[in-house]
Amino acid sequence: MQSLRIVVIGGGAAGFFGAVTCASAHPQAQVTLLEAGRQPLSKVRISGGGRCNVTHACFEPALLVQNYPRGSKALRGAFSRFQAKDTVAWFQSHGVKLKTESDGRMFPVTDNSETIVNCLVNAAEDAGVKLRMGTAVKFVTRQSDQSEEPPQPPLGKGGSIQGEFQDFPPLIRGARGVNPVSAKSGFEVELKTGEIFKCDRILLATGSNPQGYAIAKALGHTVESPVPSLFTFNIPDPRLRDLAGVSVNNAHLRLPEAGKTLKEQTGPLLITHWGLSGPVVLKLSAWGARFLHEHHYQTPLLVNWLPQYNEESLRQMLLAVKSQLPRRQITTSCPVPIPKRLWESLVASVGIGAEERWAEVSKKALNQLIQELTQGQYWIKGKGIFKEEFVTCGGVSLKEVDFKTMESRLVPGLYFAGEILDIDGVTGGFNFQSAWTTGWLAGQAMGLTHH
Repeated sequence: MQSLRIVVIGGGAAGFFGAVTCASAHPQAQVTLLEAGRQPLSKVRISGGGRCNVTHACFEPALLVQNYPRGSKALRGAFSRFQAKDTVAWFQSHGVKLKTESDGRMFPVTDNSETIVNCLVNAAEDAGVKLRMGTAVKFVTRQSDQSEEPPQPPLGKGGSIQGEFQDFPPLIRGARGVNPVSAKSGFEVELKTGEIFKCDRILLATGSNPQGYAIAKALGHTVESPVPSLFTFNIPDPRLRDLAGVSVNNAHLRLPEAGKTLKEQTGPLLITHWGLSGPVVLKLSAWGARFLHEHHYQTPLLVNWLPQYNEESLRQMLLAVKSQLPRRQITTSCPVPIPKRLWESLVASVGIGAEERWAEVSKKALNQLIQELTQGQYWIKGKGIFKEEFVTCGGVSLKEVDFKTMESRLVPGLYFAGEILDIDGVTGGFNFQSAWTTGWLAGQAMGLTHH
């Protein structure tokens, strides 16, 4: 019997994991991985500051899915088949031990992403995957063994690649007006070099590369337009000036205009020279990605520096200091658990003088200070970048993919894995986990001879 020919387009985490899984589970399949870049796994290499945050120590699928602003429902079943503990076991079985840090993030014990890169490359070679680096795909053509179809004009401008994708070359020929294709139909993948691969199945694992979206779109898939997720907030505000480097262990952030759908976030916050960063900001940027994009990253933000207190308990605390230490200067005696420099800046912002003592503070000034501590209003005036993490929200519509197998519901033999899908997680290893899970599911399913 002729062996299945499988082509994986994209040499990132999801592509490699899918290729390795498929070649290992189905040794009779011929698996070829095509990567446009000269080096595979470039995101893996630089993630986590070069340490590679492989996954997160959350081993309960129902809890794990809560870290995905988009995709949580689709991933619920997927994680019951391959989740974080399976990732840990897989790497361990390939000689890579992972360790858990205090915040739940998991890294290789070597603290070096090359460990993960080498592990995946070696596993691919051991499983017999044919790796082709520096190999850019130009077209994908669907081949049907059914009735002869009239030749289709190539897709170009004004074809079915619309909007932001129309400037890309026609990536798929013969994709319009096709009859439902039988499971036997295959694909032709034409490279920029002119070389052609014939194959039975394709795994698209091109990440947030527009070319991957264009291939999916030309094949009839809906692509939710990609917008950034996981970024910092540019907030030019005198209250934050000169506070770069100051961090707060637990702050509560809210986008007041985003309505009921908005997720509020609480967590560690870092003041930077451009505004605000830290885990709580990155989480809010992910949950609010579409809202922030629609508002051109210009919107108010409410900051509660002391979420552990309500207004009343905070008032009682400040009044107690006022009565017990009336001679103390307000700026130098900070009674609440926030950094001293932040306290001094907030005190000054409500007009309390540097020399003013607790005995002299007016009721009005005290109320303003409480307001500033619990719901200070800041204006987001743009987004910053977040180090090496570059996650987008958007991608192939999840309704069009079967999450048991990761096969397209529209095109038999076409599979998806990783960030090309409209899935994104918050920071902490969750984006890699969805790449491992979807890659594994696709790899298991692609090599089956009977569908």
